[in-house]
Amino acid sequence: MSKPLVQVAIAILLHQGKVLVGWRQAEQHQGNKHEFPGGKVEAGETPEQACRREVLEEVGVDIQDWHAFDCIQFEYDDVIVNLHLFHTTVSNHLLADIHSPWAWFKRAELQDLNFPKANQAILKRLYIAPVIKISDQIDLLKGLPEQQVLYWRVPATPEHILKIAELSVEQLARVIVNIELWKGLNPLQQQAVAAIHLKQSQLMQLSKGELNVGQRYIAACHDRSSAEHAQEIGCDALLLSPVLETLSHPNSETLGWEKLSLIAEEIHIPIFALGGLHLADLAKANSYGAYGIAGQRSI
Repeated sequence: MSKPLVQVAIAILLHQGKVLVGWRQAEQHQGNKHEFPGGKVEAGETPEQACRREVLEEVGVDIQDWHAFDCIQFEYDDVIVNLHLFHTTVSNHLLADIHSPWAWFKRAELQDLNFPKANQAILKRLYIAPVIKISDQIDLLKGLPEQQVLYWRVPATPEHILKIAELSVEQLARVIVNIELWKGLNPLQQQAVAAIHLKQSQLMQLSKGELNVGQRYIAACHDRSSAEHAQEIGCDALLLSPVLETLSHPNSETLGWEKLSLIAEEIHIPIFALGGLHLADLAKANSYGAYGIAGQRSI
């Protein structure tokens, strides 16, 4: 006898680097576990409409602007669920309307919570290593510390595409490549990479709805307007630079810690501080609202 197939809409609500999480009651399917807001897609409604309705009913806020995040199928012993995932940001003025017991958790904290097995792919997508090493040397991947990923900053040449083919799926999961190089990869490689990098010029040419669903995007931003655009079109994270003076651009205007902090107050997706930083600056960057740091020579 075939198992029933249930369509479920799930909401990933973001606020200043944190994610909204609740608790599933014992009498519910997969009870006594943490959960993201959401529920079954009713007859006559789209998954996005179901997502908005469930968030209004469960959480208490009505948010109209959503981004398609992913679609995951998972088979339990008694049922098959199609999870239609959407993400959006929650502005400050809506915080007071959120019902108890919904609470905000840092992304790293999500890994320690008790979620249903179907949510493991969501948790993997939400967690991003806090340190990004930038280099044109792919061999650095072999000795890269666990809490780092590598942005392989090279042009999209046939030679570099062939070099990617030498990497395993596990290695690709720790590599960020620019969108032009990503376009030259096969579908398996495209799905396996840690993230797609967008230069600011590439970012500003994109609009909401143009990002590939199920892929993580990290955009390079140099000011508030580009950071806001990255958030508005549905990017997962952004690189904000230059925070401090760098050896490669000694006379460039820098943002400084205070301006970084002001931008971080308005941006709810993770910000990686870039420019003149060392590993020892990670805690300081966190204190000014950044999720992590990135760098070339000093990391």
